[in-house]
Amino acid sequence: MSFHVCFVCTGNICRSPMAESVFRARIEEAGLESLVEVDSAGTGGWHEGDGADPRAVAVLEANGYGGAHTARQFHAEWFSRLDLVIALDSGHLRALRRLAPTPADADKVRLLRSYDPAATPDHDLDVPDPYYGDMDGFEECLEMVEAASDGLLAAVRDQVEGQAA
Repeated sequence: MSFHVCFVCTGNICRSPMAESVFRARIEEAGLESLVEVDSAGTGGWHEGDGADPRAVAVLEANGYGGAHTARQFHAEWFSRLDLVIALDSGHLRALRRLAPTPADADKVRLLRSYDPAATPDHDLDVPDPYYGDMDGFEECLEMVEAASDGLLAAVRDQVEGQAA
């Protein structure tokens, strides 16, 4: 049985596809691709069917990650098949917890940067939306995603190994 992680941002064309791509690479590097499924979605459906923002793709590919992606909207019924829902900012966190059908589903929602060992709870744990900015914002987004991905990988590995035991 796979452990399923879904990254969620606003339109699923910038932050969450970047997080999905980086985390998928971490899962593959760890040899967990047969045990962990990774995908992403947006809280809204404005960009459904579109690829990732070309700036996100450029930053991902320049750093050795895949850029293939098709945007989609998150749906409440997905909670039943997801083990962890990773919000990219506190607005997404609140929206997803409100959407959750049960308190147990709401407990599955976490902020990505809460897994970054350098980020402390008294800091802003949001990954800023780079959409309205320039390439620097996309590069900063990637840095934040990468910084949190190792901690997230450790947490997911613990869960997967706990399920196998």
